[in-house]
Amino acid sequence: MCIALLSTAHPRYALIALDNRDEYILRPTSRPHWWTHKPSGARILSPRDLHRRERGTWMGITSTGRLAILTNYRESSQDDPDHAICGVRSRGALPTAWLTAPAEEKLDHFVGRMVDDPATKAAGGFSLICGDLNDKPENAIEPLAIITNRCDELAGVPRIAGDRGTTYGLSNTIYIEPPAWPKIKKGKQLLEVAIQDAIEKDLNEGELIDQLFTVLNDDTMPLRPDMSMQDHMDVLRYSIFVPAFSDAEGWKDMADAVEKGRGKTAFDAIEDESDSGTQLPADPRVNFMKGAYGTQRQTIILIDWEGNVTYKERALWDAHGNRLDKDQGDMVIKYKIGESSQ
Repeated sequence: MCIALLSTAHPRYALIALDNRDEYILRPTSRPHWWTHKPSGARILSPRDLHRRERGTWMGITSTGRLAILTNYRESSQDDPDHAICGVRSRGALPTAWLTAPAEEKLDHFVGRMVDDPATKAAGGFSLICGDLNDKPENAIEPLAIITNRCDELAGVPRIAGDRGTTYGLSNTIYIEPPAWPKIKKGKQLLEVAIQDAIEKDLNEGELIDQLFTVLNDDTMPLRPDMSMQDHMDVLRYSIFVPAFSDAEGWKDMADAVEKGRGKTAFDAIEDESDSGTQLPADPRVNFMKGAYGTQRQTIILIDWEGNVTYKERALWDAHGNRLDKDQGDMVIKYKIGESSQ
């Protein structure tokens, strides 16, 4: 039950984007790094999902300022063949489709292409926030689009973040305004308060980021000892942060992973297009449901008016199911849009 929050309310930044990735803790996932998409030559900064062949992502930005953020759609039934939870096409490939689109392709054309593409429906339910941040008119950015394959009228693609002083939220449901889910409502409210407080106190970037993490850490998960795994899943819409939960089998999987990981590095080293040694599933539609579930990664992206990007990811768990403190799990990458990336 991921959540993405975006705002244009801070005068120093064209856009602020926050994201909690809620996932099975043991799902193999790289740390954010620069990698090159060989066919297009695009340089992309993102973590990558090492479970699926496509090596997709849920949040990435290119050296030229293209941004993509993915949230999955919370299906109401696991037995609905028209709304597969895990499709033949990896949802993680959808952000990559925008990040690696031809440089001359405009957002409107990409949106139309995605809406008309039958392969879009072959993925599990998703919402994709995408747009270009290198084209910033005075006091605004070009609106971002939200594409989904779980809407009756796909042609009605919402546009967001084109106006100053606005805040938006999206989770595992269709984007609507005002939002219906409690976690989205509260996330928007907390982000607005955090930004206003940062403006009034003239906080520097590091202090602002600390404020933004308090938004992502807001935990109002209604938990009871008698709750089943499904009961936990049913209340995910209430809390921005999701504390790890599981059944007895899942906690055993976590303990086994910790034991097997003793003496190993916290994360697999990923260099550019390296596939690492992670074993791929035999069936590309195989979902990953092993171990505890909860907020696995937290990401904050800041883009100022000069095109300076600050990308900070906080990993809350390592690849072997060990909890990390913020000193262990934090990564910060900075660059300027349009300049060569490392």
